[in-house]
Amino acid sequence: MPKLNDNLEEHGLPSGSFGYSGARLDDLGATEYTLVDLVVDVSSSVSSFKSEMEKCLQQIIQACKMSPRADNLMLRLIVFADDLHEIHGYKLLENCNLGDYDNLLKTGGCTALFDASENSIMAQTDYAKKLSDSDFQVNGIAFFLTDGEDNRSKCTESDVGKAISEAMRTEALESLVTVLIGVGTKAYATVSASLDRFKQGANLTQFVEVGSASAKTLAKLAEFVSKSISSQSQSLGTGGASTPVSLNI
Repeated sequence: MPKLNDNLEEHGLPSGSFGYSGARLDDLGATEYTLVDLVVDVSSSVSSFKSEMEKCLQQIIQACKMSPRADNLMLRLIVFADDLHEIHGYKLLENCNLGDYDNLLKTGGCTALFDASENSIMAQTDYAKKLSDSDFQVNGIAFFLTDGEDNRSKCTESDVGKAISEAMRTEALESLVTVLIGVGTKAYATVSASLDRFKQGANLTQFVEVGSASAKTLAKLAEFVSKSISSQSQSLGTGGASTPVSLNI
């Protein structure tokens, strides 16, 4: 898969071999930022709606570019199947070009959902600490998009929950919102129940499901994600997280 990490710095994490990248602090012009993680399942079962998912990512980014908080957003995109792959690290929204997301996703393999989620939270925490230490104000929001339950990870639901607790303990992030999204999972009771257990076990903020993975429903999903990002960014400076946005598809 292509890597769109132009002009980003590489960072390691305290545990594990998979780190992250982010914009150089000297390149940042605002005083506050919302860090956004888009964590996307690219296991074999996603292949039937790969192009719709790519369009959904473009719609999210386009909507964010129209937000009054556009200058205060940094996006990171990672994908997961058997393992993790960072498409790009925390990049200023103005540097996210829609054309870069054409034919971007390569599908195949199993579903390392927990590993990808843990890395997302650990990366946000670590990068937020670097920003906070340089007097930036920071909050975060992470979306975990999957069409199935975890069947590959080394870590557990509890490990993801511990990463979230550690993020709050460090106080580098003013607040953190975590959203688990089941894509086309409503018709599969076993999968829905497994994802709900993940939500509860990791103490995620919100779990929502999309009934199908059509272009129409994923367009509505993109709207939900962009509204959630905007709401969380607007809450920066209030001392708390945004109110969850509702999704009914």
